[in-house]
Amino acid sequence: MQRSIVKTTSFWKAGHTPTLLASFFYFDLSFMVWVLLGPLAVQISKDLGLTPAQKGLMVATPLLAGALLRIVMGVLVDHLKPKKAGAIGQVIVIAGLTWAWLGNIDSYETMLTLGVLLGVAGAAFAVALPLASRWYPPEHQGTALGIAGAGNSGTAFAALFAPTLAIAFGWQNVFGLCLIPLGVAFLVYMVFAKDSPGAPPPKSMTEYLHVLKDKDAWWFMFFYSVTFGGFSGLASSLTIYFNAQYGLSPVTAGYFTAACVFAGSLVRPVGGIVADRIGGIKTLSIMYVLAGTFLFIASLGMQSYLGALAVFVLAMLALGTGNGAVFQLVPQRFRKEIGVMTGLVGMAGGIGGFYLASSLGYSKQITGSYQLGLTIFAALAVSALVGLSVVKNRWRTTWGSAAMTTAKI
Repeated sequence: MQRSIVKTTSFWKAGHTPTLLASFFYFDLSFMVWVLLGPLAVQISKDLGLTPAQKGLMVATPLLAGALLRIVMGVLVDHLKPKKAGAIGQVIVIAGLTWAWLGNIDSYETMLTLGVLLGVAGAAFAVALPLASRWYPPEHQGTALGIAGAGNSGTAFAALFAPTLAIAFGWQNVFGLCLIPLGVAFLVYMVFAKDSPGAPPPKSMTEYLHVLKDKDAWWFMFFYSVTFGGFSGLASSLTIYFNAQYGLSPVTAGYFTAACVFAGSLVRPVGGIVADRIGGIKTLSIMYVLAGTFLFIASLGMQSYLGALAVFVLAMLALGTGNGAVFQLVPQRFRKEIGVMTGLVGMAGGIGGFYLASSLGYSKQITGSYQLGLTIFAALAVSALVGLSVVKNRWRTTWGSAAMTTAKI
């Protein structure tokens, strides 16, 4: 017990708390607008007459755009430093939402364009994590990145408030209302966030590509494409799922989605803390077993919407904990390349989310059910578990050995 208290105290003294909390707040509200089209999809698709596949692609587009833009943001982080890169991203998102609010959003193609602009908010991941990470020593990486990464919870705010606001003010005005909290987050970020003095020097483009020659980079990208891909894909799709599968109203479906997303977001720091204590590999292995199991159960189609809610909450708890565990491991293996690796791994996570969200829409349109989309993703969780068992011994005896690091791998 005494040891736990000492560790907690030393964590808060080890880094820069204002930057950590500003990173979380910026990340949180960026993620709120990143997945905004998901909770609004029922109302938007009704007005624009979208098919299930179009609906799925509309909510998946910000995920793909955010994934690809994380690489761009990772480069900016290394060359401009995290704070300036984050400020540029926030200005672009605020401008995009202003256009969506005041412009003429009346077609499927326009919604896809908006989805690309909202992708810039998803790229906040590649800024917030290095901004926080660079202030903390190896033994506290899981905890620091877990707290910063809990900004995932912003996706729950979108599900919680967007459908209700859309009914009260119209879905297009929701984009304007989002400018208020985003403006506050921007001010907090500019005042309190600071770049770590220990930042590594910028890398050339060749060095960025060089990281991809390391097979461990590809393993991390695959592992995160399942944990974060599952989380973000479900966060964007569950409002549509509960509405289509059980006939729930957009508002009720949004509340159910928010419950699932809060579960997955709030345990991300827990995943980092648990990984710091028992090792990221062990934590991740357990989470893949649980995530695969619950996603497969969900694919069978629960008779009751409450049963479906319970299963998706459990799946999101596993996926969220897995997100924290992956980012306990990444800084141990790629500390000097944390900026570009955060971008690459984050990109893979977004691509996983794009795949899940779009595949659910196509699964529904082609087969009349979501079963195929969920079953394939459950199989990907099992594949990730197999992959982890292949690399764990090498990781523990090389860069994760006691001679190399004080952190548990």
